[in-house]
Amino acid sequence: MLKIIEKTKIWFALSLTIIIIGMGFLGTKGLNYGIDFRGGTLVTIEMGKDFNQKKKEEVDKIIKKYDVNATTNIANETQLEIKSNTLTSETVSKAFKEIKDTYKLEDKALLSQSKVGPSIGKELKDKAVKAFLIATIAMLIYIGIRFEFKFGIAAIAALVHDILITLSVYAVFQIPVNSPFIAAMLTILGYSINDTIVIFDRIRENSRKMRGRDIKELTNISITQTLTRSINTVVTTLFTIIAVYVLVPSVREFTFPLIVGIVSGAYSSIFIASPVWVVLKKYKKKATV
Repeated sequence: MLKIIEKTKIWFALSLTIIIIGMGFLGTKGLNYGIDFRGGTLVTIEMGKDFNQKKKEEVDKIIKKYDVNATTNIANETQLEIKSNTLTSETVSKAFKEIKDTYKLEDKALLSQSKVGPSIGKELKDKAVKAFLIATIAMLIYIGIRFEFKFGIAAIAALVHDILITLSVYAVFQIPVNSPFIAAMLTILGYSINDTIVIFDRIRENSRKMRGRDIKELTNISITQTLTRSINTVVTTLFTIIAVYVLVPSVREFTFPLIVGIVSGAYSSIFIASPVWVVLKKYKKKATV
C-alpha cells in the first residue's frame, strides 16, 4: 500500500511552487497571446505539390528572420499559412521575395495577406470563461449528487490545479496562445475529472467494505488499487497525443497543452484531489467535536 496521504504537504508544496512561479511570470510578462487574440497578419503562400514538413522547416528559418514569434502551418497540403503579430506589409514582401527566390515560385504564389482584428480574441476569451464556469458548476452538482459535496470540491480543486499548471507552463516559456489552446483547456477538464471520479468511486466503495478504517488508510488503499489503471490510461493516451504532436505539426497548438494538461491531470487526481478530500473530511470531524 502506497502512503500518499501522509505526504500531502509535499504534494501541495510542489504544486504551489510551480503555480507561484507561473503566476509570477503571468503577472510580470503575461501570456504570449497569438494572432487569434491580439490581432495581426495572416499570410498564405502556395508552395507547390512537393511541399512537405522538411521544406516547411527550411521556410520557417527564413520567416524567423523577420519575426521570431511567427507561427506557421501547412494548409491544404501544399500551402504555407503564416500568423504573426508584428509582420508588416513591407516585411511580408521581403520574406515572400526570399521564399520565392529560394523555391522558384511565381508572384501569384502569394495567395493572400490580410489583417486580423483582436475582437475575435476577446469573444473567444469571454466564451471560454463562460464554458469553464458552466462545466465546473455542472460537474460540482453531478459529483455532489453522485458522491458527496466534499468530493465535488476536491475534484474542482484538482481541475483548477490543472488549469493553473498549464497556464504556468505557457507563461514561463512564453508559448503563443491561440484558439486551439482554449479547446485544449476545455478538453483537459473532461479528461482530468474522469480519472478523479474513478479514484473517488473506489474510495466510496471501500468506505462501505472497510467501515472503521482510518480515513488516511482507506484513501491510500483506494489510490493503490486504482494506480495501475490510472498509469496505463495516461501512458497510452500520451503515446497517441505525442505521436500526433510529432507527426502532425499543424495541430501542435492543440496537442501541446493537451500533453501538459494530461500529465498534470494524472498527478492532480492522485496527489491533489484525494488529499484535499481527506483534509475536508478531517476538518468536518474537528468542527463537530
